[in-house]
Amino acid sequence: MPSLLVINPNTSTSVSALLQQHVQKEAGSALEVHTLTARFGAPYISSEASYAVANHTVLDAWAVALTQRPKPDAVLIGCFGDPGLFALREGAGVPVTGLAEAAFAAAAWHGSFAIVTGGERWRPMLSRLAGALGHAQTLAGIHTVAPTGAELAADPAGARKLLAQACRDAAERFKVQAVILGGAGLAGMAADIAADVPVPLIDSVQAGAQWALEAVRGTRREAGESGFGVAWENVSWEMAALP
Repeated sequence: MPSLLVINPNTSTSVSALLQQHVQKEAGSALEVHTLTARFGAPYISSEASYAVANHTVLDAWAVALTQRPKPDAVLIGCFGDPGLFALREGAGVPVTGLAEAAFAAAAWHGSFAIVTGGERWRPMLSRLAGALGHAQTLAGIHTVAPTGAELAADPAGARKLLAQACRDAAERFKVQAVILGGAGLAGMAADIAADVPVPLIDSVQAGAQWALEAVRGTRREAGESGFGVAWENVSWEMAALP
């Protein structure tokens, strides 16, 4: 059976459990899903500093994964912001994406889209990522709510009410054809509020799982070369052992 490695770039094991549950549910029996939690960094990525450290944690997690089990057939970075995406894609030798890139592609299929997520400081970070991934024109706007993704996940009932209104507001304000509900901690919530939103609502975790299914079938982006070619110093022994 093909395997998918999901890397959680923050240190929250509850987020890892949520990712494992929802990605495996979406993949069914077509994929063996294994989720790995970052060994260091922030419990929740919500700033430029925590994002910068998360880039390192993704490479470290990849290195650790290679010491624990056979090389996976694809990698999904389980953060709506995709830290480490370009670095890991450069040398993993297997298809790699993140929740944001997968969700952007799914939403763009409908036309222009907006993002709803938790944490005001994500706005410029996601705008920059959208530009880097070629979605500067299709991303019409970003609507952030005050609670972070972690805080939203801690109050599911309150989060659903708040997010449903935010998604309606985003659809109306930006006049889009789709809205992305972004965040690993919000996995599964889109299905609960989709009927209250006037345009298709994209769950970033579900989009990531769908990408993985297509990746292992060979219908997605081909993998890059295997190996990073860096003589690492003062990193974990697992990273030092990377080719």
